[in-house]
Amino acid sequence: MKHYDSMADEALALLYVGGDNRAFDELLARNQQKLYNYILFVVKDTELANDVFQETFVKVITRLQGGQYTDCGKFSFWLIKIAHNVIMDTFRQQKSEHIVEANIDNDLNKLRRQDLIQLSRENEFVNAQVLEDVRHLMDILPAAQREVVYMRYYQDLSFKEIAEATGVSINTSLGRMRYALINMRRAAKEHAMQLGLER
Repeated sequence: MKHYDSMADEALALLYVGGDNRAFDELLARNQQKLYNYILFVVKDTELANDVFQETFVKVITRLQGGQYTDCGKFSFWLIKIAHNVIMDTFRQQKSEHIVEANIDNDLNKLRRQDLIQLSRENEFVNAQVLEDVRHLMDILPAAQREVVYMRYYQDLSFKEIAEATGVSINTSLGRMRYALINMRRAAKEHAMQLGLER
């Protein structure tokens, strides 16, 4: 008898690819809440989040059964990448204005300069209160900016991983983070909040 609860997600995914449906049940149980929280945080609508979640898992099952998954990284990262693509497709279908990019006059290559932005895993938020304030401020952000902040600070992904998951360049990910921080600082100033955001 297999002990599914002691297996890594990646091993369970490969078992499911090999025809073990109970392995998928364990995968779903482990990942559904975290994935749903991510989707809901980005789309900000419960009904839409449910639709995106269901479509994401349909795509996950289809890709697993089609042999499109290999144990080449974290399974949860693979899930997030699929969910991101479903969210973007949904926004495109709705012809939504949710995705805001930097204007044409802005050269995102300049973001490599250290005096513009220097974010790393060591520059985390100082305490739980700041994190809570930031969560409230994130609600004002456009979806693309909110998503990159969520991935960076709540899922602890690197900018390279964020870029891969969202299908954009690292510079665009950094650009979105920069604009998110600018917008959040502006809102914090308007509401007289003190944020420990590192530049």
